[in-house]
Amino acid sequence: MDNQKMNNNRPDQDPEGGNNKKDDMNKKSLLVMVVLAIAVMIIAQMLSGKIASASQKEVTYTEFMQDVNDGKVTKVELDSDRIYYEVKNQKNVKYYTGNVQDERLYEELDNAGVTYSRKVIDTTTYVMSSILSFVLPTVLMVAVMMIFYRFAFKGGGGVMGVGKSNAKLYVQDKTGVTFQDVAGQEESKESLREIVDFLHNPEKYTKIGAKLPKGALLVGPPGTGKTLLAKAVAGEAGVPFFSLSGSDFVEMFVGVGASRVRDLFKQAQQNAPCIIFIDELDAIGKSRDSRFGGNDEREQTLNQLLAEMDGFDSSKGIIILAATNRPEILDKALLRPGRFDRRIIVERPDLKGRIDVLKVHAKNVCMDETVDFKEIALATSGAVGSDLANIINEAALLAVRNGRNAVSQSDLFESVEVVIAGKAKKDRVLSAEERRIVSYHEVGHALVAALQKNTEPVQKITIIPRTMGALGYVMQVPEEEKYLMSEKQIREELVTMLAGRAAESIVFDSVTTGASNDIEQATKLARAMITQYGMSEKFGLIGLTTVEDQYLGGRATLNCGEATAAEIDQEVMKILKAAYDQALALLADNRDCLDKIAAFLIERETITGKEFMKIFREVKGIPDSETEQAEANVSNPAKNDSQPDGQDEPALIEEKTDNGASSESDINVSLETKAED
Repeated sequence: MDNQKMNNNRPDQDPEGGNNKKDDMNKKSLLVMVVLAIAVMIIAQMLSGKIASASQKEVTYTEFMQDVNDGKVTKVELDSDRIYYEVKNQKNVKYYTGNVQDERLYEELDNAGVTYSRKVIDTTTYVMSSILSFVLPTVLMVAVMMIFYRFAFKGGGGVMGVGKSNAKLYVQDKTGVTFQDVAGQEESKESLREIVDFLHNPEKYTKIGAKLPKGALLVGPPGTGKTLLAKAVAGEAGVPFFSLSGSDFVEMFVGVGASRVRDLFKQAQQNAPCIIFIDELDAIGKSRDSRFGGNDEREQTLNQLLAEMDGFDSSKGIIILAATNRPEILDKALLRPGRFDRRIIVERPDLKGRIDVLKVHAKNVCMDETVDFKEIALATSGAVGSDLANIINEAALLAVRNGRNAVSQSDLFESVEVVIAGKAKKDRVLSAEERRIVSYHEVGHALVAALQKNTEPVQKITIIPRTMGALGYVMQVPEEEKYLMSEKQIREELVTMLAGRAAESIVFDSVTTGASNDIEQATKLARAMITQYGMSEKFGLIGLTTVEDQYLGGRATLNCGEATAAEIDQEVMKILKAAYDQALALLADNRDCLDKIAAFLIERETITGKEFMKIFREVKGIPDSETEQAEANVSNPAKNDSQPDGQDEPALIEEKTDNGASSESDINVSLETKAED
């Protein structure tokens, strides 16, 4: 079936079809509105009558004459069937009684000196009054309701349009996105190109008996480009693209979600071939298992979605794309073949992918000749596409702030630091004693890293406070991108983490709160060694944790009893104590080097890896010829991607801060690289 044949199902080519039904639905809705308006006016009239009667009081004719004789009546108005009168000192209440045609009435009123008159009925005035009081408000009400209908009921969808799908429709190639705009996801694009090719050349697949996949599920961390990939598919295919979020189906009214699902697929069939994209599918596709909490309305919506996906003919060219960060909670019926046939993993980009992403986002930004995207890519291990876009933009803003016409490499590295640790706080002035403590703390990290064989070289040491809470940090760089860590590397990493606290203890014979983040990260890593990596002699190769929400931080949950958990804690303390003792020993043996580098850092506030290694070689008496290669590696600006947390994921940068609120902990969730087990 070709595209020309498929397009025959569209309503714009069927003058007798969908439009008539739509008009009938609009007429019915309008009739309902008119009836409602009339009902409102009748009720309003009844209420106004009750309000008016509340200020009037009925009395007997005898009581009326008694008030006249007592001289209480001040004014009388005679009607055809009623007598209205007012009483002294009671102006807010109007009394009335029936007109009994008493011949003595006028005589009694004259004797009492009461002013009286007879109401003259004007037929014309009466008719106009009726029109003004009833007909005209009704007409005005209907007019207002019709105007409201034009705006609120536009497109039909029933009363208030709550059952109408509010999907955004991008016609043909109006998405403005193609596969060229998506970088760093070559495997994902390859899987989706097949779908695009099917929409362009269906006969090539139907000839051999192949069927078009009904749905493809895009799975990955936030910011990796799942929504962008879906728009690129629509742009490449050149077909209408319906885009909406899972939360768009959710309403306070029962049955609305299911109605919107039906309406969405109805629109899709009328515009076939087309693509339906549901972002955040987990909002309506959550498992019906009671463990995840029951919700009748959400389950009705899910059931309707399942029924619609089974009901439509895939040969018409309707493709369903969905995206989620939580595939583990989706209903199994939703993931079976015949519904979402294909699962496409949209991972964090690797080194080459990050370079391509940086080039895409820098396409419209002026860059000078010093820019090297490979260095920036190495420096941002674990970053997703949105992070890299933010880094490029921050660098551009920094260049403008400094009065330059183009972005330089220094701007890009500064923007990386801004994203990770925040801007430098120029107004925060540390005391001389605190500067010494922070300096020795950071130099302790750097020195222990230099003294060990399996740690990454130091790129930068600073004691300038940052807006995200860091009073200082050490930046370490990898020589190449890594996906695995050995046990030896992890243990040396633990020693490096705890070296800041060890330096404080040696120099000042006391400790501060600055190592709180170091302790937190070291505890995570040591616990992962035992419960996930099988690097404990006591517990061996048993898996003691389950990783939940692997694309949203990867929280680890213990799968063991309380007694085993207590033993794990003991083992963690044992590992951390051994690492801390080793850090103390290394720093004690190199106290002269520690003092000299710390004094230089206090004076300069920020030192580079080259300056750090130069002082280190001078104190240690290492010839320059033996360390030329090491110095070259240190000069390569990139960040350490070898520090996993409890989820076997290396951090973007290893930053040792002195206030317990390091920028590393703030950025770890969003800038991590999935390591291979």
